[in-house]
Amino acid sequence: MRPARAVASFDSASGMLRALSRFLHGKDAPLIGQGPAALEGVASAVLGGAARLPRPLQEKAYALSGWAEAVPMRRVPELRSADLARWVTGHYPRRPYPVAFIGSSNGAMVHLAAALSAPWLPQTLLIPVRRHGVRPDDPQGDLAKTRAAGQALLDANPDLVLHHMHDANQDRLMIAGMTYFRVKWRRLAAAYRTFLESSLPPGATLVVVDCALRWPTTTVSERHVFQHGALGGATKQEYEHGGPRVADYLARYGAGRSRWEYPPADGESPEAEWGFRTELLADLEELAERNRWRLVRMRFGEPEDLSPVVADLYRSWYLRRGLPGDRLLVESFLLMEPWWALRSGSVPYWMVFNTEQSLAHVQDYLDRAETFDEIRLILFSHGVDSVGLSSADDWRKMLARARKLGVFTGVDTRAYPRDFASLARAHRELSRIRTTYPMPRPLEWPVAEEFLTGRDELEWRG
Repeated sequence: MRPARAVASFDSASGMLRALSRFLHGKDAPLIGQGPAALEGVASAVLGGAARLPRPLQEKAYALSGWAEAVPMRRVPELRSADLARWVTGHYPRRPYPVAFIGSSNGAMVHLAAALSAPWLPQTLLIPVRRHGVRPDDPQGDLAKTRAAGQALLDANPDLVLHHMHDANQDRLMIAGMTYFRVKWRRLAAAYRTFLESSLPPGATLVVVDCALRWPTTTVSERHVFQHGALGGATKQEYEHGGPRVADYLARYGAGRSRWEYPPADGESPEAEWGFRTELLADLEELAERNRWRLVRMRFGEPEDLSPVVADLYRSWYLRRGLPGDRLLVESFLLMEPWWALRSGSVPYWMVFNTEQSLAHVQDYLDRAETFDEIRLILFSHGVDSVGLSSADDWRKMLARARKLGVFTGVDTRAYPRDFASLARAHRELSRIRTTYPMPRPLEWPVAEEFLTGRDELEWRG
């Protein structure tokens, strides 16, 4: 199995990897980094056509697009972690870097790395696995159907831990014909080690991106946990015990039940998509000491804790360069564009998703930040009226806080949250911003580190 075929392109880690690596190659990221710019118009037309289909056909087309990427279950034992690591490092240009990042996926961290012209190596990747005969609202059936495939994957890859994630709220359409195997390295892959040793000179800094978010899980085996839902609109308690919002959601989708029946949780684990497993630290400490690097841990509680910090860093950087710093670009999930954020002089604020919680965090940031003249908003459409999803009207009120211009960027509010053409349209609209600036020289790491270490949202170790 080729890693490019096995790793989900619709996931946060792979989308962020592509966006950052294209930036380091001096390129923007049309189609969220999934294809060449020449295909952007074609993809936009195809996705736009899908948006005009009746709703059931829209949802089926979206689900099939994900199913086509998934790995057949019989081929899961062929996957090798060494190949996955080589695939990751193959994205980046080979050159010296004064700083590099490794660990949790995080959109704000991607903007930080882009400002520093630094690479990032993810600890986590998503392997979507095809399976049949399990309804989205049957997590126990999902585990039973795919348990043997998970064990086969672990038997072939002793350096991986499997976080099997089932989220019938946000991933309802995708998991109709697949399941989510998120794998995390617990030991440093040889390709990661080789890349870092060839890229970081003595005295360089290796930053561990350590998101401390944890989530209820069921232990399946020594290196295999099953996660109940995921970070987003529904709470941990709603996934495990239900509630009025869950009952209403399941009724709207004709699920024939009022709550989900997850396998009983027996503890908590690092969150499958965003959390960091600390077993990796021992190898990183040994490698840093041997190569005379500084190893530091940038630790934070939840993914969006880093977003206001990086936004403020960008704004202060723009002001030092004599730029206005009065444009805010609010991004969602893997819809992010570090190249055009810098070219347009936009302050990037990244959200995990389009939920009420993310909206509240953006509002809190706007409450304390100096007013922005322009606010642009990109929203990721997942095709589901999920629990806790903020409406287009909710987002419109946030945009009204701009002093001059508050606009959706690449979003058809009539189709949201089934606006699948936004994957291509958002990039095109960003590239049409009239006032742009030359791409700056990379931000110096000591300047950035001094700014970051002064923030209460982050804990620095090492």
